[in-house]
Amino acid sequence: MTIIWSPDLNTGIDIIDHQHRRIVDFINDLEAAQVLGDKKQIRQVIYDCVDYTLSHFAFEESMQEEAGYQYCKPHKKVHELFTRKVTEYQERMELGDDVAEELHAMLARWLVNHIKRDDADYVSVVKANMKTETPPTEAKKQTGWFRKLFG
Repeated sequence: MTIIWSPDLNTGIDIIDHQHRRIVDFINDLEAAQVLGDKKQIRQVIYDCVDYTLSHFAFEESMQEEAGYQYCKPHKKVHELFTRKVTEYQERMELGDDVAEELHAMLARWLVNHIKRDDADYVSVVKANMKTETPPTEAKKQTGWFRKLFG
């Protein structure tokens, strides 16, 4: 089933919402490739989705650390568990298993639940940190979380 972005999935942090929408696009692309039975496309979408999601996790965790979010480590652990599960699907795919339908269902369910529950918990802390930051000085430009992540 195609995921339709709805306002209840917005965190209110534009960059995070944009990244979440991109992950939704990957999940929907996986469904489209599955419907077409295009194994090459399925494989490519899975790898692209995983790669993008890992980058998103790193970005999100960096924002949490910068904001002093007290549950940053447990949130990171949730990301790690998800990564292990997806890696198992990739390994099965490499062995010839058709994992597209099962993986699509898991990704769709997990992402929506993760945004509404886990991500919703850190939003107020990160947003408060974003509001209290002063305009960057030259020194701060060199050491900010965005600069560290995207250098």
